[in-house]
Amino acid sequence: MKRYWIFLFVLLFIFGCSSQAKKAVIAEINNYKVTKEEFEEEFKESAFGREDTLESKKEFLNSLINRKLILQDAQKKGLDKDKNFLKMIERFWEHSLLKVALDKKTLESAGKGVLVTDKMIEEEYNRLLQEGKIDKTYEQMYSQIKWELIKRKESQLLNDWILSLHKNAKIKINYDLLKSNKGGKHE
Repeated sequence: MKRYWIFLFVLLFIFGCSSQAKKAVIAEINNYKVTKEEFEEEFKESAFGREDTLESKKEFLNSLINRKLILQDAQKKGLDKDKNFLKMIERFWEHSLLKVALDKKTLESAGKGVLVTDKMIEEEYNRLLQEGKIDKTYEQMYSQIKWELIKRKESQLLNDWILSLHKNAKIKINYDLLKSNKGGKHE
């Protein structure tokens, strides 16, 4: 039984020390603490991180402190609750989420292996040649035509996905509100 308690104590000590190491604080700016982990992550992603030297880390830390001080001052002044600021955040969030969703869907489409056969490439080459849009050989145009056909198919898959979103959604539109309002009168 005594061994059990010693083993448990050693485990708690080891885990306690490792969690303390993760929470090591490099700097405190007023009531905000910058942990070593946070600092290292931000440092690596910054321009300062190109050179992993003590001097570059000190410069980055100074820059980080300045940023935090400015942000704290802005919060004290209530700028983080400003209507225009919140609208900017909302737009940024929407654009970022839209980009992530579209990128994910594009990767899914690419992962499904958009099929473009040599026959399809040859047919597209012949069409472009007939329309006088190219003057190069089939071999010279092969890769470009294949890439364009793949992109066209991926775009079609995205459009089909968006159409399916429309079909599965409940959308109501008040077209009367779209009419222009010049001088307070509806046209």
